Amino acid sequence: MKPTSFVESVNCAIEGVLYTARTQKHMRHHFLAALVVLVAALLLRITLLEFMLLALAISFVLFAELLNTAIEVVVDMISPEFHPMAKLAKDVAAGAVLVAAFGTAIMGYLVLSKYIFPMEKRLLAMVGTGSELGIIVSVILVLIAVIILKGVTASGTPLKGGLPSGHSAVAFSIATSVTLQAQDPLIALLCLILALMVSHSRLLLRIHTMREVVYGALTGVSITVVVNLLFNAFA
Repeated sequence: MKPTSFVESVNCAIEGVLYTARTQKHMRHHFLAALVVLVAALLLRITLLEFMLLALAISFVLFAELLNTAIEVVVDMISPEFHPMAKLAKDVAAGAVLVAAFGTAIMGYLVLSKYIFPMEKRLLAMVGTGSELGIIVSVILVLIAVIILKGVTASGTPLKGGLPSGHSAVAFSIATSVTLQAQDPLIALLCLILALMVSHSRLLLRIHTMREVVYGALTGVSITVVVNLLFNAFA
């Protein structure tokens, strides 16, 4: 039934947002990310202009997700059976969300990096720089830990499947070592992205579950940090 007043129109719009949040997990992820970014922005005391830019970028992503959901609903109504053109319409709509999210990520980096990077530099300095021997020992110990854990849990093989993910563990171990060696926040961010890409590939190939990948990442980071602290303590 078509709304007849402004209040009813607003209520319909709110229902649309709630429907999207209830049925689309990506929308819930966007809302959660927006909450984290806005709280961080307030805690970091960014300027009013920077806050406006962040709010605008976040709104653009949410708008794109709402539009994507609307397109999916219309396509499903028109073509309930599978059709290549229907799939193409959904893929293009999802691509719009991806482009919006990518642009928002760049905006968030440009705004927040100058506030976060100095704190990250101080944290990296507290842990200390890495050493060549420390990097080698870290990777070896991570591999040994992965094999032991897979043996204890009786799952997978050293190279495929099981808890934890060996690829994720090694990727995050190397990323942590490079981060500590470089002591540069931007390099740390790029290393983190590469490690996440390796971990994501294990999920896409259905070799590991999210739990196994997370445990692998925690194993790699924790062992590498501990080894680095020990090397610096006895240097």
